[in-house]
Parts: sequence; C-alpha cells; structure tokens
Amino acid sequence: MSKRRKLTPEERELWSRVAASTRSIREKRADSAELESFLDGTSPAKPPKQPKPELRGFHLGQHAKPSAQRFDLAPSPAEQLARQPVTMDRKAHKAMTRGKLKPEATLDLHGMTLAEAHPELIRFILNGQSHGKRLVLVITGKGKRGDDDGPIPRRVGVLRHQVPQWLRMMPLAPAVMQVNEAHLKHGGGGAYYVYLRRLR
Repeated sequence: MSKRRKLTPEERELWSRVAASTRSIREKRADSAELESFLDGTSPAKPPKQPKPELRGFHLGQHAKPSAQRFDLAPSPAEQLARQPVTMDRKAHKAMTRGKLKPEATLDLHGMTLAEAHPELIRFILNGQSHGKRLVLVITGKGKRGDDDGPIPRRVGVLRHQVPQWLRMMPLAPAVMQVNEAHLKHGGGGAYYVYLRRLR
C-alpha cells in the first residue's frame, strides 16, 4: 500500500477554493485543524476518553420510607353488597342482617383453593334451592395478611372477594335473590348470608 503524498502549494490553493465554494450537508463543520490534518495526510488528535462513572448496586425503593398506612382503592365486599338494592322482603332482610334469622344450611370454604371452592359453592347453592331452603350461610374466612413486598399489592381474603362475584354469575345468579355480609354471631366479615329464590 502506497503512502499518501502531500499536496503541492498549487494543489492546496485549488483545494481551498473548491472547499470555500461548497456547503456542508452536516450541521457540524470540520474545523480548520481537522481540515489541515486531512490535507497533510495525518490523523487528527482524538480527545482523551472520559472515564465512565462507576454505578453502585441499588435496590428499587431502598430509600423509600416504610408506610404503616395501607390503601385499598377497590371497595370491600361489604361495601359493594351494601350498595345493592334489596330485592327480598324488607322485613325479612332487616331480621337477616341483624342475625335474627337462622341459616338452614352452612358451607365452610376455609382452606380451599379457588378451583376447589367454586364447584363446592355451585353444588351447595343448587342443592339448597332444590330442597326448598331459603337462607344459607357461606363461610369464606377473612384471609390472612402475609408479607407484601412486591410492587403490586396482594388482596387479602381471595375467597371473601370471589364468592359474591360467583353468586352473581351463571349458573348461580337465577337461584340467588340476595347476598349480605353475615352478622357477627354467624361469622361477620368472613361469611355471607345467601337468600335463595323459590323453585317454580
């Protein structure tokens, strides 16, 4: 490979005139030192590399102050049920919510998974209705608060939240007239009164 020869003074003057008549396409124009080094065949001096700052290890939220207060933006099952209109006899509803009516059958879902609890609930409600029962009690438990160290909060009492939804869905919706949180003597927030429709 041959060495690049240096330009003669005439060639350099001619190059300067040609370069002066052109416009740069790029925003950044080569400065005179870069141009000189190009014409001389030498490489321009590169600026020294700046050392990269060293990143120290960290954990997400390590400086955040722990909060004792917890927020649940979704309303509780009791609040959701309280907003529903009363579709059963009002006098019977008042007696039921005060714990004066005795449930005719009880289903305890404690310790079951969602997959186990759903078919048990369907069987219990439909059997109760077919045997002419009107008021039954479904015990879900309140759930235990475990360690919640993830970015997405975990809901306490999965069955407690899920059972009212199942009771509003097929195949149980036509059998259920009213759902209410049970009175304290029947389990309070960990149980539900389910008032069934009569079979016709």
